[in-house]
Amino acid sequence: MSLFHLVIQEMQHRKMNFLLGLLSVVVAVACLVAALTLLQADEIQTELILEKKSVEVKQAGAQLEDAMRKITKGLGFNILILPADEDLSEFHLTGIVEKTMPEDNVTKLAESTIVTVNHLLPMVAKKVTWPEKECEIILTGTRGEVPQLERALKKPLQQLVPEGKMVLGYQIQKKLGLKTGDEVKLMGKPFKVSQNYPERGNSDDSTVWINLKEAQELLGMQNLVNAILALECNCATEDRVAEIRKDVGEILPGTQIIERGPPALARAEARNKAHATAVASLEQEKANRIQLIERHADFAAVLVPLVVLGCGAWIGFLSLENVRRRATEIGILRAIGLRSSQVFGIFIFKAVLIGLIGALLGYFLGYGIGVIWGKLPESIQPREVLFSGRWLLLSLVFAPLLAGFASWIPALMAARQDPATILQEG
Repeated sequence: MSLFHLVIQEMQHRKMNFLLGLLSVVVAVACLVAALTLLQADEIQTELILEKKSVEVKQAGAQLEDAMRKITKGLGFNILILPADEDLSEFHLTGIVEKTMPEDNVTKLAESTIVTVNHLLPMVAKKVTWPEKECEIILTGTRGEVPQLERALKKPLQQLVPEGKMVLGYQIQKKLGLKTGDEVKLMGKPFKVSQNYPERGNSDDSTVWINLKEAQELLGMQNLVNAILALECNCATEDRVAEIRKDVGEILPGTQIIERGPPALARAEARNKAHATAVASLEQEKANRIQLIERHADFAAVLVPLVVLGCGAWIGFLSLENVRRRATEIGILRAIGLRSSQVFGIFIFKAVLIGLIGALLGYFLGYGIGVIWGKLPESIQPREVLFSGRWLLLSLVFAPLLAGFASWIPALMAARQDPATILQEG
């Protein structure tokens, strides 16, 4: 009778022992495969979540950037380019620039490749008496924004005041009772009121705006300007003003730069913080997912070995019990000529066979658990993604080895038994 035939008969005769041993292998393999599959599902889930989060962060970041850009534009110019010899202390006290610089400075700046400022607007401004109305005003002359050669055309922050037109600040139009469409004279030159600004609560309320060329003529400042207004870009560096000073200074060495009021700093910081918050959110999500995977891996690293050891011990106990119950049968087999190596082989072969069958059943059970509990979207076809031929092969090697090692000592004990002693005791 062949070894294989003896093993099959023994399995049929002792079905409960066989099924309990098989169950142990199935549990051990299923636990291992389920843990590996769930960890793989976690990694895939993390990639999907981070990819989705990255897209959301980019979209949110772009929306925040656009919103902050619009807010910045709405708040107006925030950079003043002044003549180098302008007394800043006096300027901060009066709000009026006394010194002048060539008007073509704005052209040089516009034709450069500077990226830290845009929306360039040259201007003149003087505190004068409006002789026809006998009141003090700040006369400001502006022209249209100078387009930059390296930039696409942008909507201007301040509209051009056409020649012969006049724009009045709130206090001036209130004091003089002027309305849109009224015709007046300023320093002997006729103008038509084209617009009245609402109250702003600053020096603009006492300002009269006219065309730059006409203001230069009235003030005797042909081809000269007092300042160039600009809007800072959202620089990535912390000291944005220093970067602007450096860039402008290289193009216009006879100038100095100041930032108009604390809101400018708050605006740029808000834009940078909005972007930083979006990036930090993505990084936090990534860290959280990594921690979750690590916790699952740590749990599996404890649970799986315990289950495997427990199942191995159970297989060993079942083999030992099988040897004890089959002592008489072993003695008869030895008496009719079966060698000790063949007796040893019966138990080891049975264990290996149980291991192979248990590996197949255990792998697909663990794989099924991983697919169900992994909760991956159907769009990525989780059954195909999570199936691993490498882990199936690992199971087919691991399970027979586990069963074989667990049955090694009981099989050795069975092979070393003396048939004469066994039969005398039986």
